[in-house]
Amino acid sequence: MNTNKNIIMNTPKRRFSVIGCGRVGICLAAFLFKKEYEPAGFFSRSKTSAQAARKAAGCGTVFDTAAECARAGDLVFITTPDGIIESICGDLAQQNALGPETMVFHLSGAHSSEILAQAKQAGAVVGSIHPLQSFTLYEPGQASPFEGINISVEGDPHAVSQGKDIAEALGAQAFAIPTESKTLYHASAVVASNYLVTLVRFALTLLMETGLREDVAFEILSPLIQGTLFNIGSKGCTRALTGPVVRGDHETVSRHLADIDEKLPEFSDLYRLLGTHTLDIAKAGEGLPEEAEEILSKLFEM
Repeated sequence: MNTNKNIIMNTPKRRFSVIGCGRVGICLAAFLFKKEYEPAGFFSRSKTSAQAARKAAGCGTVFDTAAECARAGDLVFITTPDGIIESICGDLAQQNALGPETMVFHLSGAHSSEILAQAKQAGAVVGSIHPLQSFTLYEPGQASPFEGINISVEGDPHAVSQGKDIAEALGAQAFAIPTESKTLYHASAVVASNYLVTLVRFALTLLMETGLREDVAFEILSPLIQGTLFNIGSKGCTRALTGPVVRGDHETVSRHLADIDEKLPEFSDLYRLLGTHTLDIAKAGEGLPEEAEEILSKLFEM
């Protein structure tokens, strides 16, 4: 029996079902079909959404229940909101909609394949696929949002292998991560995307205090932001770091803090916190005087 299952799992899966036809589910249906995967079924709480997924894919069946949809495919993608993935999976397992010939993926960045434990207990192979991309509403004829992006894959070994094949078919680059590292992976994505917005807003707010409009402030800072990202990519963080902290210029930092404390005190702690971690990067390089390091460290204390 195990030998037969290994043979089955070593054969790439092609027929897929999508449960949860929101932005990601519809895009997956549309562009995976164009890469020689066969749409088998679609289910969503809104039948209109499931019908939109079928229309985007060009074929497949809209089902009245998630269990019927899962049984139709040997690849099952659960693309519902994160909070109901586990319960959907549990319902499918209890209704015997999953088995040894089924491979189940969810597309959440925040959760690992461990929330598909009930599918695994039912004999299915489980994994997660997370495209590092934001998705908009699907429009016929649009370019693929998967092309050229990075997709993380984790889970059972066969699921990781299949996940890499799916990513390649979509024109993306896949990278595997350990299941136990999924939360830190997602935290990294949040910092790189969401918190970058927060950091840029901080910079814009400081510049707008001089009387500039936000759009003008962004236009002024944009080349600096882009240049810094390029330097990080080409030189690494330590060598890309410039400015008063890495120079040990505590007098300039002190003036920054005095002005921020007076005019924008709601940002004082953020400046100090960022300064503390920037000092760590500066210390990893060479040439920061010990005396300057001590003064800066005291200035950044909260």
